[in-house]
Amino acid sequence: MTIRLCVRTLSLSVLLYASASSAFAAPADDLLKLHQVRLAAQKTLGDFYMYNGMEGDQRYARMIEASLQQADTQLKAIGEMPGDSSQALRGQLDSQWQAYESELQGLVSTLKSDGFTDLQPIADLAARNQQLLELSTELYKKIQQEGAVQVPPLTQQSREQSVLMQTIAVDYASRSASVGGSFYGSAEGATPIEELVKTFSEKLNSMEKAPQNTAQINQALENIGTKWRYIEKSLQNYNEKSVPFLVNKYSDRIIEGLEAVSAQYSVAQL
Repeated sequence: MTIRLCVRTLSLSVLLYASASSAFAAPADDLLKLHQVRLAAQKTLGDFYMYNGMEGDQRYARMIEASLQQADTQLKAIGEMPGDSSQALRGQLDSQWQAYESELQGLVSTLKSDGFTDLQPIADLAARNQQLLELSTELYKKIQQEGAVQVPPLTQQSREQSVLMQTIAVDYASRSASVGGSFYGSAEGATPIEELVKTFSEKLNSMEKAPQNTAQINQALENIGTKWRYIEKSLQNYNEKSVPFLVNKYSDRIIEGLEAVSAQYSVAQL
C-alpha cells in the first residue's frame, strides 16, 4: 500500500510539473510564432517591391505566396491568449492580417494581368503592413505581461536584429522599385535607412562580444558578419548604385543565420 501511494504521489507530481512546464512553454512558443509572423509579413512587402521592380519576375511572386502561407500558418498556430488585453489585440491582428493578405493578393493579381499598378494602392498596402507590424509588436509585449513570461535578453536581441534586417531590406527594395522618382516606401517620420544600417552594425558588434556565446554561436555570428559587410556599403550608398537582387538575397541569408542563433540562445535561456 505504501509503495502504491508513493507511486501515485510521484505520478501526480510529474503531471503537475509537466502541466506547469507546458503552461510556461505555451506563451514562449506563441511569442516565437508571433515573431515569425512579423518577419514573414515584412518579407511579403519586400518581395512585392522586388516583384514590381523586377518587372513581374515570377520567382518573387512565388516568394510572396510562400511568405503569406508561412505568416498565415504561424498566426493560426498561436494558442489561447493569457489575458483580456492580449485576446483583444489578437482579434485586431487577425482582422488586420486578413485585410492585408487580400490587398496584397489583389495587387499581385493586377501586376500579373496588367503589368503595372497605381502608386496609391501600393502606398495603402505599405501603410497596412506598418499597422500590422505595430499590432504584432504590441501583442508580443502584452503576451509577456499577461503570460508572466520574459524572453531572455540575447534571444530577444537576436530576434530584434532579424526584424531590423528585414526592415532595412524592405526599405531598400522599396527605393529600388520606386517609379518616376516617387518613393512609396517608409512611412512619414520613419528612421532613415542609413541610420538603420548603423544601428544594425552596432548591435551585431554587441552580439559578437557577448561573453555567453558558445564557439558555435561565435562561428555563426562571424558568418553573418561576413554577409553583412558584403552588402553594408551598398545599403549606405543606396542612391549611387542600386543592387536590389543582391540585398534581397543576402538579407534573407542573414535573417536565416540570426534565427538559428536565436534558437540556440533560446534553448540555453540566454
